[in-house]
Amino acid sequence: MNDTCQPPEPVAIAVSGIAGSGKSTLGRALAASLRLPLVDLDAVTNPLLDALDEAVLGGHWLSGPHARTIREGRYAALRAVAADAVATAGGVVLVAPFTTELDGGEEWAHLRAAVAPATLRMVHLEGDPQLLAARRAARGAPRDRHRTDTPARTPSIPVVRIDAELSTSQQSARVLAGLGIRTPLDPDAALFSRSFDAVLFDLDGTLVDSTASVIRAWRRFAAHYGVSSDPLHENHGQPARTLIARLLPAELRSEGLDRILELELADAVALPEVRGARAFYDSIPAERRAVVTSGTAPLATARLRAARFTAPGVFVTSDDVTRGKPDPEPFLLAADRLGVDPERCLVLEDATAGIQAARAAGCAVIAVTGTVEPSALPADLAIDGLDRLTVSLDAEGIRLHPVG
Repeated sequence: MNDTCQPPEPVAIAVSGIAGSGKSTLGRALAASLRLPLVDLDAVTNPLLDALDEAVLGGHWLSGPHARTIREGRYAALRAVAADAVATAGGVVLVAPFTTELDGGEEWAHLRAAVAPATLRMVHLEGDPQLLAARRAARGAPRDRHRTDTPARTPSIPVVRIDAELSTSQQSARVLAGLGIRTPLDPDAALFSRSFDAVLFDLDGTLVDSTASVIRAWRRFAAHYGVSSDPLHENHGQPARTLIARLLPAELRSEGLDRILELELADAVALPEVRGARAFYDSIPAERRAVVTSGTAPLATARLRAARFTAPGVFVTSDDVTRGKPDPEPFLLAADRLGVDPERCLVLEDATAGIQAARAAGCAVIAVTGTVEPSALPADLAIDGLDRLTVSLDAEGIRLHPVG
């Protein structure tokens, strides 16, 4: 994450979500990255409210008879502090549930007016209710016992949707790109002076933004077997059989493979594309592109379909190779099926194992950030979305051009 980035214009970022969604953690990360003041509703109002006698209030301030009036006062205080922050610092990061504001209407209008002239952008954290409930139980905050169990509603205002399953770094990368705050791109990178015969695409995290889906499935897998899901976070991009071999004894591995496939297929529904991925993918002639993934054929097919990608003519999955990434075999096989020299291939990857495999195959590599830290991606070029690239075709092959 670039900790010196600045918004292109004065901005107020409101981070919303129910208790346990991680909004305070994300808000702090965004404030630090953008060098903006942080105003958290709980920090501004809870110390005073917690000091009040419940007997005077007729119950806890979150659920007693005065809860509505207290809510109005809390958000009035938040707006007043936010207005001061914008007036003095030019922007602000706000953290609160913003339940009513997400519905639009008068409360949303009040919030927008308070942070003017900054542009107000809403970030909304969503997640598996069981995950969020488990987080609340783990933190043991007394106030959580008094919260009303309000079902999550679909926001009526434009929001940047972020999955609570993702790490803070992964969330921040998606928020910043969604706000138009992009990582600088080197227009003089050597790749822009080269030509290529084919482009080999990784799937998860490169074409399809399935990272949260993957993490969710493996979290459920780990809970079922009573094991840690840490090997997934440490080894993104490797085949499931490699990870399961680290997690389960030999007698459970076949069953484990079946279970993780079942979990991942169930979650492969309406997945988003990585920013700009479909347009870039479609700009490569079908006979000059391949998808090379560590997933199985059924899972890879389901995820491509969920993100509305056209199936490639050359499709290399874990079912086609004996040694998966970081071994070069998958990329060597894709180049062979396309009938091209691997050294004339460009690979797009989001994981360290995939980049290592591509390099070992002799390919040039572009890293798509957002899954692992950029410092762990030893590629020829790093980009925060495929909308940063366009291509042209000439007699020498495929050429890349930077955008922005």
